Amino acid sequence: MEYTPEISAALDIYGEESTTVDQNGYMLQIYSESKRIKSILIDLFNNVLDINTNLPMWTRNTCKYGDNFVYLKLDSDKGIVGCMQLPNIEIERLERGMAAKSANVEEPAENKGLRFKWKAKDMEFNSWEIAHFRLLGDDRKLPYGTSMLEKARRIWKQLLLSEDAMLIYRTSRAPERRVFKVYVGNMDDKDVEPYVQRVANKFKRSQVVDSQSGNVDLRFNQMAVDQDYFIPVRDPAAPNPIDTLPGAQNLAEIADIEYIQKKLLTALRVPKAFLGFEEIVGDGKNLSLMDIRFARTINRIQKSMVAELNKIAIIHLFLLGFEDELSNFTLALTNPSTQADLLKVEVWKEKILLYRDAVTAIEGIAPVSVTWAKKHVLGFSDEEIKLDLQQQRVEKAVGAELTNTATIISHTGVFDNIDKLYGSKTGDTANAGAAPPPPPPGGGMGGDLGGDLGGDLGGEAPPPPPPPAEGGEVTPESVNKDNMNILLESDSLTNSEDFIDLSRARNSLGEIEAQLSKILRD
Repeated sequence: MEYTPEISAALDIYGEESTTVDQNGYMLQIYSESKRIKSILIDLFNNVLDINTNLPMWTRNTCKYGDNFVYLKLDSDKGIVGCMQLPNIEIERLERGMAAKSANVEEPAENKGLRFKWKAKDMEFNSWEIAHFRLLGDDRKLPYGTSMLEKARRIWKQLLLSEDAMLIYRTSRAPERRVFKVYVGNMDDKDVEPYVQRVANKFKRSQVVDSQSGNVDLRFNQMAVDQDYFIPVRDPAAPNPIDTLPGAQNLAEIADIEYIQKKLLTALRVPKAFLGFEEIVGDGKNLSLMDIRFARTINRIQKSMVAELNKIAIIHLFLLGFEDELSNFTLALTNPSTQADLLKVEVWKEKILLYRDAVTAIEGIAPVSVTWAKKHVLGFSDEEIKLDLQQQRVEKAVGAELTNTATIISHTGVFDNIDKLYGSKTGDTANAGAAPPPPPPGGGMGGDLGGDLGGDLGGEAPPPPPPPAEGGEVTPESVNKDNMNILLESDSLTNSEDFIDLSRARNSLGEIEAQLSKILRD
């Protein structure tokens, strides 16, 4: 069946759609409250089992046979260290109380539990050594799964027979043939046949030669599909000596093939547009609906795969000693249908809109209470309503704290390195909203240097006040480097390759200090 293009393409679509990657490039999503458990499972599935390579093959095999058996290589200290694919037709699953069907194996009626047998190798495995992926659908095949192709078996045979009959008809009836009318006149009846045969032999392309004797054997020279007819006639007034027989006229009538093909695609549950048998019409809306229905089939396959992947994760965690964390994780596969997600969003939009209309007051009275709307419109239970109210109260408290952040945190220290490099100026972010610095005592420098500042300066000059900012906010790009060149007495800042001589700056400060001391002494 797999060599039929429709079925092979359907199996490929099952495997690809069930194992699509998410926006982050991960095929299997792992959720856990414990970071350690999550990291262990990520290493197991991505590195040890190589889930990105093996899971599509496992899924396709499961859809094809209904079952897929994978041997897990276990280590008592390291957990699962590898895996190996087993042949499906050679593995037996023995439930509790079932005896082996192999003739060379004698099993007691009472069995210890679930186990697996490899009939060809005469080997037995415990339940934790084999990962059995199966699609449960038909109770008659339990404890094994049911193939996705099971419902298409009979239709597939009918399709093959119908296609063979169509090809035979086309090859035997499609070519045109000609009828040659050989005029025999008043020839004797016993001489007519040899004469016609002699004329026909002149038109034959080849004759059948006996391989044993080497003689020409006309008895087995059957007429090919493109050979013509030779008919003797006695009427000299025959209309045409050569007539053309038309070929098959109904070669385009394949309604029976299309009918059986539709039944096959129905059994496969794959939209015709996915296999290329139908063009997209109606702006893709019909395809979107079919996509949602097909997504349900894919979700069923994904649930079967995730169930066994959970078993593999539990075995690995148990061997590593995490017995208390066996249920502290969740595995999920990506939903292949974006249309299904959009449909869920649309449904929730309608619910929220209905909820809003139900609780909106009309002339001071709402149609229903908020609690009633949450319970009957949104489907919340009493406990979920209570939990939602508690969460809203906590969120309001958090929002109030965020509003008061500016009064609680006055200095974050994020811009300390900028302030240290370029200094703080009026209008910058560090001093925004702060009071201006108080003026120096005495109101100015003129006339009071000898009185008030004589004892306070101690021989040192006060630092000059910073120049006012012209553009408001100070940024590293807005600093005027020419002003700094005055202090350095060179154009060092404009040429980054020049060396800044700090000794010249110290000498200049020494001369300023000497002159200021001399003025104060006078």
